[in-house]
Amino acid sequence: MILGILHFEVLVHGATSLKDKRRVVQSLKDRLHREHLCSIAEVGDPDILNCAVMGLAVVCRDGKRAGEVLDAISLKLRETRDGEVASIRRHVLHAMDSAETAESDSDTIADPKSGDGSDHETDALMLDRALDADLLRQIEEAHRELDRSLGTDASTQGFDNRRSA
Repeated sequence: MILGILHFEVLVHGATSLKDKRRVVQSLKDRLHREHLCSIAEVGDPDILNCAVMGLAVVCRDGKRAGEVLDAISLKLRETRDGEVASIRRHVLHAMDSAETAESDSDTIADPKSGDGSDHETDALMLDRALDADLLRQIEEAHRELDRSLGTDASTQGFDNRRSA
C-alpha cells in the first residue's frame, strides 16, 4: 500500500471575507475529490483570509500510480484560476504488508491482552514516548525561561526561576 500526500498553500487574492475564501477552498476541494478520488482538507488556520494551507492524500496499490495521481493533481493546482498555488510539498509513504511488519521494528503498540508475550515491548515503547514528551516539556520550559530573561514574553512573568537539574 502506498500513501501519496500533498501539502500545499493556495493564495486567495482579493478575498475580503471568510466567505470569499471558503468559496475558493470548497470549490477546489470538491473538484479534486471528484476528479481524483482523494481526501482533502484545509489543515492551516481557517481564519487567515488570503491563504489556505491544504493537505491531500491518496492511497494506491503501487508507487507509480501514486506518482501519476500526485503529478496530475499538482498540474491541476498550478492551473487553478481561483487562487495561486504558493508551494507544494510531496511525500510518498510505503506501508509494509503483514509479513514485513512481523519482521520489522515498527512503532505499533502490540495488544497486551493478546497473549503473544509482547507486554515488555509495549512498556518499552510507552516509556520511550513518555521520555520524548518529557524532553519536549523541558525544551519548552527552557524557551520560556530564555524569553522571560530577555524580557520578550510578558505572559510568563509569574513563572518560577529555578531550573530543574
